[in-house]
Amino acid sequence: MAMSPPTDPNPTLGIGLKCISVVVFVGMQTLIKTVGEEIPAGEVVFFRSFFALVPVAIYLAWLGDLKHSLTTDDLSGHLLRGLIGVTSMILGFFSLARLPYPEWISISYGAPLLTVVFAAVFLKEVVRAYRWTAVVIGLVGVSVVTAPNLSLLSAGGGIGGAEALGALGALGSACFAAVAMTQIRRLAQKEKTATIVVYFSLTSSLIALVSLPFGWVLPSTLEAASLIAAGLLGGIGQLLLTASYRYADTSTIAPFEYTSLILAIAIGIFLFGDVLEWTTVAGSAIVVGAGIFIIWREHRLGIERRKARRVWPPGGS
Repeated sequence: MAMSPPTDPNPTLGIGLKCISVVVFVGMQTLIKTVGEEIPAGEVVFFRSFFALVPVAIYLAWLGDLKHSLTTDDLSGHLLRGLIGVTSMILGFFSLARLPYPEWISISYGAPLLTVVFAAVFLKEVVRAYRWTAVVIGLVGVSVVTAPNLSLLSAGGGIGGAEALGALGALGSACFAAVAMTQIRRLAQKEKTATIVVYFSLTSSLIALVSLPFGWVLPSTLEAASLIAAGLLGGIGQLLLTASYRYADTSTIAPFEYTSLILAIAIGIFLFGDVLEWTTVAGSAIVVGAGIFIIWREHRLGIERRKARRVWPPGGS
């Protein structure tokens, strides 16, 4: 079928899809951030998940594959991915409303590093020193950018109850996100991209509805528009993200979560009036350099693999 997993890896395409998905997800997060604490996290998850089905359905209809979207050989795997993902979303949206953006994004950047670890442990992916080094360097770059702005760690700044809960929620969200990415990689080996996204959106929507008795509120027109738009972007981003794991190893793609740092800087400057510091420029250069290194390394490995295929079997037999 049109959406069957490819037989040959394509790390460059996988990285490209990942980077585009990051752009889309940053837009989604920005919209959710504007809602603030006014809308409960469970309600936000419902809007994010339910309206994500719209672009997925359009995509499937365009392919003529809508009627096969729920066909699967691993229902339990999809349900597990949904449960893990919705837990990460609830914790993430809860913390996003309670933490300043620099604190929230700095904690969430722990997910790519954890993803590499989980991929090595659970998926048995071979993670060599090059990838470990690139991930750690990327994390260092993010720390250079965010450390001067970490009010949680500033002298005399203290930590309030809401921020403490927000920090714990962000940390938990990062851990569950890393597990979710590992599960996506496993599913992508045998399941269609849209099938993974459809089951995730349906599962998340149903789980989010459980929180209805715990204080959902009627959003204003602007809040509802922001939440619906966030859901649409979430669906598009999820399609791109899931497809990226079809073309490259989890440990290869994970460090490119750091590219959202560039967008975060732009949003801070143009929407919130942040001043561009030298630490921001230096840290961004480190992050971009780590990403370019991985692209170069994967390109060289691809050349070596193609050469190996051309000379095997020996003697042309």
